[in-house]
Amino acid sequence: MVDNNTGKTIVTTSRAFKGFSSRADNNNYKLYDFQLVKQNLINRLSIRKGERLENPEFGTIIYDILFEPLTDDLKQAILDDITANVNADPRLSADNILVSQSGHGISVQVDLTYKPYNITEKLAFGFAENSTLRLS
Repeated sequence: MVDNNTGKTIVTTSRAFKGFSSRADNNNYKLYDFQLVKQNLINRLSIRKGERLENPEFGTIIYDILFEPLTDDLKQAILDDITANVNADPRLSADNILVSQSGHGISVQVDLTYKPYNITEKLAFGFAENSTLRLS
C-alpha cells in the first residue's frame, strides 16, 4: 500500500486474532494468530475436566488418569478427549495424535493445523503430576 501524502510504501501486517497472555515471552504480553491459538489450547488442556465453574465439560480428563495403566481403551479415551478439545476451537484441526507413556506421566503429540493460514505444526504436550502443562 502506498501513502498518498508521502508516496512511501507502507507495509501492513494482517493479524486475524490478537489476545493477552501472562505467559507471553515478550514484554507486552500480547499474542497474535497461531501463537494465541496455541496458548488458548494450552490453557484448555491445563484445566481438569469439571473444574471450570458453570462449564463442567471444559478441560481434559488426562489429569484424572495419569496413574492408570495405559491400555488401548485408555489411549482411545485420551485421543477422543484431545480431539474434542482441539475441535472446540474452530480455528484448529488435529491430525496424527500419538499418546504414549512418558516417565511418570503421559505424552501427547499432535499435528495441529491453524486453519486461517493453513499452517501445520507438530506439538508435544507433557502431562505429569504437580507440573504445569508445557510444550515439549
